[in-house]
Amino acid sequence: MKGIIFNPVLLKELKLRFRTFKSFSGLMFYLSVLIIFVSGFLLVFTEFSLTGFFKPSESFMMFSVISVLQMGLVMFMAPALTAGSISTEREKQTLNILLTTTQTSAQIIVGKLLSSVAFLILMLIAGLPLYSIVFLFGGVSPWQFITMFFYYLVTLIAIGSIGIMISTLTKRTIVSMIATYGTMVFLGFITLFFYFIGLSLEQLFIAQNPNTAPFSPITYFWASINPGVLIVTLLSPDIKSALTESVGISFPNWIIYLIFYVLITALSLTIAIRKLRANMKTNR
Repeated sequence: MKGIIFNPVLLKELKLRFRTFKSFSGLMFYLSVLIIFVSGFLLVFTEFSLTGFFKPSESFMMFSVISVLQMGLVMFMAPALTAGSISTEREKQTLNILLTTTQTSAQIIVGKLLSSVAFLILMLIAGLPLYSIVFLFGGVSPWQFITMFFYYLVTLIAIGSIGIMISTLTKRTIVSMIATYGTMVFLGFITLFFYFIGLSLEQLFIAQNPNTAPFSPITYFWASINPGVLIVTLLSPDIKSALTESVGISFPNWIIYLIFYVLITALSLTIAIRKLRANMKTNR
């Protein structure tokens, strides 16, 4: 395990990624979006006056919106960092050279993934001073803060694994980017669309059969794997209760989310490792 995590591929990728202007500009874009939003939020709720008051309830609202916004930014930027990891090496004709080294397939894939995850974690850490404003006004517990960042980490690792897998299976970076962003659209929007469709069908069935209690596990599954729904239900117990009542299932949605994305991560990495040397006679 130590040889897989600490390997020359990871060290090389970290040096190259953190020294490029692209990484710097991406970090600046991320922080600029957060700064603009927080500044605008404070100005609106204080009525554009330096003497205005900011209530703890409004601070919690700002924390909630920032959490959803940050999850959206993570899902938007993670594919850009991982979708071209292997396909770019193939286009530059350096993949064959990399495969002839003593590095195993697992070391190459994990090294590429961890370098991207490290940069995304840096982005999350860079945004911590903005979150400190929330603690200044109160209304948010440290446990909520830790929980948000834990699920950010689970989500970005899963998205990074999907990007690495697609990059390994495809020969062109542009195709890999489109496929990875398509997967993000499915997880972020299509699953929510399926939830509303299933909920509408469930309500129609209940209207025709008044004595039937709501029970729709498939509909609940679509809502449970949606990152936005997870963040909202973690922040608002009322929304969580409404979700469970609408489908008739009281099983915690965060457990389904965690199991699903851990399985996706393991499956994606396994496929990427196995397919990296698919055309070679020996597989390291």
